[in-house]
Amino acid sequence: MTEMNRIFVFDTTLRDGEQSPGVNLNVEGKIEIATQLAKLRVDVIEAGFPVASPGDFAAVKAVASQVEGPVIAALARATEKDIDRAWEALKYARKPRIHTFIATSPVHMRCKLRKSPDEVLSMGVEAVRYARSLANDVEFSAEDAARSDRGFLCEVFAAAIEAGATVINIPDTVGYSTPREFADLVSYVRAHTAGIHKAIISVHCHDDLGLAVANSLAAVTAGATQVECTINGLGERAGNAALEEIVMALKTRQDYFGVSLDVDTKHIYRTSRLVSTLTGVFVQPNKAVVGDNAFAHESGIHQDGILKERTTYEIMAPESIGLPESRLVLGKHSGRHAFNERLKALGYSLSQEEMERAFNRFTDLADKKKQVSDKDIEAIIEDELVATPAFFELQYVHVISGNHAVPTATVRVKNGDTIVEEAACGDGPVDAVYKAIDAATGIQTHLVSYSLNAVTGGKDALGEATVRVKDNGNMCVGRGTSTDVIEASAKAYVQAVNKVVHSRRVFSMGLQNNTTARADEPIEKAEGK
Repeated sequence: MTEMNRIFVFDTTLRDGEQSPGVNLNVEGKIEIATQLAKLRVDVIEAGFPVASPGDFAAVKAVASQVEGPVIAALARATEKDIDRAWEALKYARKPRIHTFIATSPVHMRCKLRKSPDEVLSMGVEAVRYARSLANDVEFSAEDAARSDRGFLCEVFAAAIEAGATVINIPDTVGYSTPREFADLVSYVRAHTAGIHKAIISVHCHDDLGLAVANSLAAVTAGATQVECTINGLGERAGNAALEEIVMALKTRQDYFGVSLDVDTKHIYRTSRLVSTLTGVFVQPNKAVVGDNAFAHESGIHQDGILKERTTYEIMAPESIGLPESRLVLGKHSGRHAFNERLKALGYSLSQEEMERAFNRFTDLADKKKQVSDKDIEAIIEDELVATPAFFELQYVHVISGNHAVPTATVRVKNGDTIVEEAACGDGPVDAVYKAIDAATGIQTHLVSYSLNAVTGGKDALGEATVRVKDNGNMCVGRGTSTDVIEASAKAYVQAVNKVVHSRRVFSMGLQNNTTARADEPIEKAEGK
């Protein structure tokens, strides 16, 4: 690649991204994001709009003072007041850039600025000239360029370059353009602007029609050499072009675009999550590149392909953006191949017959749940393949609990022909139930984990409890379902206790794992003491 092929990435998350409704970053948050952007190796960080508020000024000044590597830019309208304020904040940066702008579309000039084209041209030129007297790097943007008269736009750009602009920016401020149209605009500016070879051509696209990334990439094919974007596509209204999508498109399809970037893509995922956390704007699961589902596969056909050869269904490696691996999601669309691979990963080695039985149980469960977890699979294997008699049977559970009452549980457990009833108090209703079961069965175990999920939706949802207990190094999983979550929790724990008893008997008798104890044989309470 030659320098002519180099694309500069201008990140405006801290300026345009922060203009998203509901987003308000403090100084510390901006420094944290800017530091991460420097690790990502973006070329330019637009740190803010210093004249907007004292807080924005302080943030730009802090970023300029503390963050090294990228160019640090600040936005300013085409007035000396704005430019002075921008420079006051930027002057501490090693590589400062003043970014000044004025609108050039007929509707903006007439209705917003209430200026004639000649006045706008004069203001733009004077702003660039003044900014250049302060900084060696000056970017000039023609706001709403996509709806501007092309002849006038080229005239303004030529005058700005002559006045000292080092970067000229062509914004699609309201996301109005289309890819072919926007590429044609960039080509027109390149062909009809005097002195254009002296400046970097930049583009800044918004996503009102969902075309910001497509327009930006089209501009690159037409000769733009700087792309302005934000992490996760944050920005005014529908947002800006998403940095992660543009960068990975240019990297993945380098054969088509023929350009180079200096971005370290392995920091993309970390940067995305940091911005999401600090702004409170969550990334949608199916978001390209950084969404939770971007490298997740549930379809059995896709999973089979991925397991045989990753590139069958993945055009990017998850490691390239900082993820450790792809994710095979086990659900109702998953196939035997993915299920069997998950079993192997969990340490199970099954015969073909055992695998078929387990897979049938898995598909039945997957119809009821959106996603089947590892704990679910472990429970399936233990339920299906390990003969576990019902030594103890839960007959009754009653709980008293409240915010001003000590949680108390009473349980009735049947052991052979013997019925035992016990009561206990606990930190909560489930804890009380489990202590009462311990007392009724005489089996003491160590509870490793407890989880509760809704199998179905609505107020009458079926609750599914899953517990893991550890006994002498053995892990036993119990599951229980009921519309009453306390009952589901009790069922799960009793099932786990039954597995503990079975495991102890098999061990004490020196038999193999498939040995079955008699379910009607009573258990002495002293066994677990």
